[in-house]
Amino acid sequence: MTNRRNSPTSLPLYVQISETLIREIAAGRLIDGERLPPEREMAKQHGTTVRTLRKSLTELEHKGLLERIQGSGNYVRHSQRVDSVYSMFRLELIKGGGLPSADALSVTFCEKPADLPAFGASDTATRIRRLRYLDDTPIAVEEIWLDGAAGRISEASLVDSLYQYYRAQLGFWISRAEDSVSIDTVPTWAPQSFDPSTGTLTGFIERLSWAQSPAAVEYSRTWFDTNQARYVQRLI
Repeated sequence: MTNRRNSPTSLPLYVQISETLIREIAAGRLIDGERLPPEREMAKQHGTTVRTLRKSLTELEHKGLLERIQGSGNYVRHSQRVDSVYSMFRLELIKGGGLPSADALSVTFCEKPADLPAFGASDTATRIRRLRYLDDTPIAVEEIWLDGAAGRISEASLVDSLYQYYRAQLGFWISRAEDSVSIDTVPTWAPQSFDPSTGTLTGFIERLSWAQSPAAVEYSRTWFDTNQARYVQRLI
């Protein structure tokens, strides 16, 4: 069992557990029809109470990923479309799954530099740099640029899921994204806790994201550790 991060920016524990299970199902580590362990055993595995665990299982049931049979147990049910906080987060541990979380390294409102692709309606943007984790293992550093016309971001109110922040705090949501995957060198601002080190070639993702307007509202670039994580795109 991994130690869950309990900073003020973390999702509630019952959501963390349900999101962990959703990603386990998506990765094929929990298969359709599989019976889950007894609830008391699962609660112990996840370091929580049976009451909190049942709240997580209720979330899965509402999403069509769990069938609860009285007197028999809880059974996994696969679904093609799942409403998940991290449904657009494409990095997984090499073994599959892993709960995403993040530490903000810096949040800066500034003019867009010339090396960024064209996106949004403003000459300014909020730049967020973060260290990303899966199950508390550092797996990526990312730099996100949100167009200034979409609103300002406060570091103090950031949560692990930026897309959830956009919906709750700025009133828009990301409806689609386009990824380009290649390799690039780790940037100089990456913290020492991220391996590989600065200047080393590693996995690289560029993403443009759209909300409810024709122009992309966000551009991001992510450098990920290919020894710890893989990029996964599932077709349904």
